[in-house]
Amino acid sequence: MKLSEMKQILAGGNIRLSKSLGQNFLHDANQLRRIVAAGELTASDRVLEIGPGLGPLTDLLLAQAGNVLAVEKDRRLVDVLLDSMAVRGGLARVRPKLLLVHDDAMRFLRRESRDWNDWKMVSNLPYSAASPILVELAQATGCPERMVVTVQREVAQRIVAKPGAEDYGLLTLLIQLRYEPHGWFKVPADCFFPRPDVDSACVTLLRRSKPLLSREQAATFTKIVKRAFSQRRKMMLKLLTEDWSKEWLGDWFRAGGLTTEVRAERVGLNEFVRLAELLHAHQNSCHG
Repeated sequence: MKLSEMKQILAGGNIRLSKSLGQNFLHDANQLRRIVAAGELTASDRVLEIGPGLGPLTDLLLAQAGNVLAVEKDRRLVDVLLDSMAVRGGLARVRPKLLLVHDDAMRFLRRESRDWNDWKMVSNLPYSAASPILVELAQATGCPERMVVTVQREVAQRIVAKPGAEDYGLLTLLIQLRYEPHGWFKVPADCFFPRPDVDSACVTLLRRSKPLLSREQAATFTKIVKRAFSQRRKMMLKLLTEDWSKEWLGDWFRAGGLTTEVRAERVGLNEFVRLAELLHAHQNSCHG
């Protein structure tokens, strides 16, 4: 979809885009093709798309995937998407492959009991909701096997960050517990309409072949990292004493190869995983 077509559709429907909903639509054909290529789609794939907008990415996904479930919050855009497909003569062809849902993505994900285990997500995520959506899916019992998402560049840097980096933090760990970053590329602001004030990036995340923690242990992991990064300049041990005994924590830190003076930003994923295993085992022994 060319930028001129996008503007014409919006003008024809008298639609003013909402900044609060993060409505910046990607129109650059080359970038759209790169995103779809990162999805490595086959005719048997089921794809979740959040925020289809006017449908330029949706069209490409339908051409390569088996089924597409698109969730759009803006009722106006749902109507436009259906109308534009009809005008192009494609509605009858794509309807069996496309399920278009009018809903808020977070409400939809929390309400649905759907197992996403055999799905992929390929989306230009709304800026305003990208991080919560990614965490929600990463923490789902059955999370997608692959997620290819366009987000603010700052968010992308946080997702792929390593210990010690300025961007390393809570978002990094909540996503990397279940996913391994598999590359990313910049998407310039000029590729969007309206042009956002920030650059974007497309990140590819592959689900780990084997979970690092059980579901119960993962809940302990989440509690640890949220507390550890609540005041990132403070020593992690001191912060964790709000939830666990300092005496025990000192032993667990040493068992996990951590110094008692370390700050969370210096602690790697595997060290947090080990600490979660130790704390979870202690909790079970106390309740046993």
